[in-house]
Amino acid sequence: MQRWKKWTLRSIGALLGLVLLVLLGAWLFLRASLAQLDGERQIAGLTGEVRIERDASGVPLITGATRLDVAYATGFVHAQERFFQMDLLRRTAAGELAELFGQRAVPLDRANRLHRFKARAQATFARLPAPERALLERYAVGVNEGLAALGARPFEYALTGAARRPWHGSDSLLVIWAMYIDLQGMQASRELARGWMRAHSDAAQLAFLLPEATDFDTTLDGGAAPELVPLPARAPGWWGEARLVPGAPIKLSGRDVTDSVGSNNYALAGSRSTNGAAIVADDMHLGLQLPNIWYRLALRFPDPTAPGGQRRLAGVSLPGAPPSVIVGSNGQVAWAFTNSYADTLDLVELGMDAARPGQVSVAGRWETPQEYVETILVKGAPAERLVVRDTWLGPIREVAGRSYAVHWIAHDPAALNMNHLKLESSATLDAALAAAASNGIPAQNFVAGDARGNIGWTIAGLLPQRATAANDTTFPLPPDTATPTWKGTLPYAAYPRVVNPAIGQLTTANSRQLMGEGYALLGDGGYDLGMRNRQLHDRVAALGAQTDVRRAFDAALDDRALLIGAWRDRALLALDASALAGRPQRAEFRRLLETSWDGRASVNSVGYRLARDFMWALHDLLYTGVNVQLKALDPKASAAGASARWPAVMARLLNEQPAGWLPSGYADWQALQLAAVDRAITALQDAGTPLAQATWGARNTVDVAHPISMAVPALRPWLAAPADQLAGDAHMPRVAGPKFGQSERLIVSPGREEEGLYNMPGGQSGHPLSPFFMGDHGAWVEGKPTPLLPGAVKHTLRLVP
Repeated sequence: MQRWKKWTLRSIGALLGLVLLVLLGAWLFLRASLAQLDGERQIAGLTGEVRIERDASGVPLITGATRLDVAYATGFVHAQERFFQMDLLRRTAAGELAELFGQRAVPLDRANRLHRFKARAQATFARLPAPERALLERYAVGVNEGLAALGARPFEYALTGAARRPWHGSDSLLVIWAMYIDLQGMQASRELARGWMRAHSDAAQLAFLLPEATDFDTTLDGGAAPELVPLPARAPGWWGEARLVPGAPIKLSGRDVTDSVGSNNYALAGSRSTNGAAIVADDMHLGLQLPNIWYRLALRFPDPTAPGGQRRLAGVSLPGAPPSVIVGSNGQVAWAFTNSYADTLDLVELGMDAARPGQVSVAGRWETPQEYVETILVKGAPAERLVVRDTWLGPIREVAGRSYAVHWIAHDPAALNMNHLKLESSATLDAALAAAASNGIPAQNFVAGDARGNIGWTIAGLLPQRATAANDTTFPLPPDTATPTWKGTLPYAAYPRVVNPAIGQLTTANSRQLMGEGYALLGDGGYDLGMRNRQLHDRVAALGAQTDVRRAFDAALDDRALLIGAWRDRALLALDASALAGRPQRAEFRRLLETSWDGRASVNSVGYRLARDFMWALHDLLYTGVNVQLKALDPKASAAGASARWPAVMARLLNEQPAGWLPSGYADWQALQLAAVDRAITALQDAGTPLAQATWGARNTVDVAHPISMAVPALRPWLAAPADQLAGDAHMPRVAGPKFGQSERLIVSPGREEEGLYNMPGGQSGHPLSPFFMGDHGAWVEGKPTPLLPGAVKHTLRLVP
């Protein structure tokens, strides 16, 4: 027995030793894949020495003798810190995620393979002018050599068992197409939803349900919203069909929603700044994960057109994209983007004829679609075959027994180019606006300002040239010769502009930009409600004259609950004495609306969450039935996606209380609102949340992690951000949700970059053992700005010929 105990103890000791040895090996392997921060490397092909100087947060200043040398070093740094992120972006556009993540990624791959972006990227790359192609090639060499210089492969590939593919210059174009998918990919779902609603409503009902503008819209041209359309006497047949399942737990459709429309930007003219230079600010709203999509840096290289002959670019880059600053400043001009939501996609129904097998009628023209066979590799399963059929208008998508050509501006040969590089040397606002209009990116609101104090707005990115009223093309189009889809692209000289407005400011936040003639050039690809931009406009106006960068930064952190405050008032009005009699939960709901309310989307506010839930519960009572129908067409289709202006529609109904729009089963409109209150209460009960503990922060808690944590959940504790509670929400400048929100906050005056401010979620590195993995994440949570430019040098890596 004693011998057996000794043997057991020795076995346990050996097992523990083996475990420790494995853990040590894993730790050493992970350490080996960290980026090189210091030292010297000899690099073939460099013109001169390149210095990569990082500060304590890992933000680099990359200095080189030529633009090509700096492109190489940018690729080197991106690969060492962010290669897996870059790989995911190119795989997203190419439809190759299933090779990493298996069967669950196949539906997304199939959807994206329809567009054959990989073939388009290779063709576009071959057409680029030689200097631009050389820049992408040099960046790709830097990526591949930076990856090879790691002591071990990135940990993501060890966990997935996938091989690392070399980077090609055309892959940088795929990254931009991934942004097309992110920023414009919902337009097809939106058109299908609007098409269903049109088919099941009369013209008057549809005009009321899908308004073109509201009083919230604060446009750049100062135009007033069109007059309200008459309210039809009766609702469509589908209206108010809640289709609730008896006994099933209630989960509000707004439970996991932070309206995913992205970004604020704003500019103040020199007449309103303390130093006479423009102030330009940007916070792009995107899905959040670790690492963050942006990589902050500064680039410096000789440029005879720059003051002193040296060009310094400061701002954010997109790892994998062409190596430049996406948003930032070049020392003479600063620029910022928000998604424009211009109408850039049409679904054109195809005609069929049994007498013409294999052919389709595309806008009145019969043709035999060209077929392309796409092979989707699937980890752990056989490869899948997809046949893409393409027409002269675009690839064919099948939906509910109908076939549509997807006519998307992203398919145009001019959809991508390298004209963003022109911003690097733009010395004036006029030059920047001209460069922006020809920029081959998803159509964006471009706001810029120069060191002389000028500010301006235009659209950056390709736009279709339409010959019909903009709103006609927001529904699927008929299969005849009169199909009003575009026939070409809008000439850059025709792009709308607003320059140096009298009020000395510009703001955009994804809502309708123009009420005048320019609106028809842009159309409506899914504009936001407009409340956020109105609030941003008013907050920036309140800054007055003599504003500095620090004061202007806080406009992006405005979390006043102006929209939800109005819904709180409606709930309080409905919860009168008769509604509370014998209903203690309603009484508690009202008490918390009154006492736990500070007028903001603050983390401790119960009142904010309850008022928001009331709005969404009313939405569910009115729109759940149609949403069931829409999701049968497309999983991403919804009434809210068909028009983000639905809160204004509901508000008008409550104001006018027409009998023909009151859903059956309710005595009056107060009864409907009380049902919404009860539904909000029940949803919290079903989630196990007492009303008094239903703070906004408990709902709005960070859920941001590295994508590998989905494949290997056991690693989540090391691959996720802290579960901080966030102030802010949709329909206010401080957009914040568990997985969606302000992906960066940047503000700068060109020529005074030392005063610029910045923060972002996560950190510079995608490696969990890096000191830069979480970086200044805490500052982002708290809304405390940090300097835009890199700080004191802590690490220096020299690349020498």
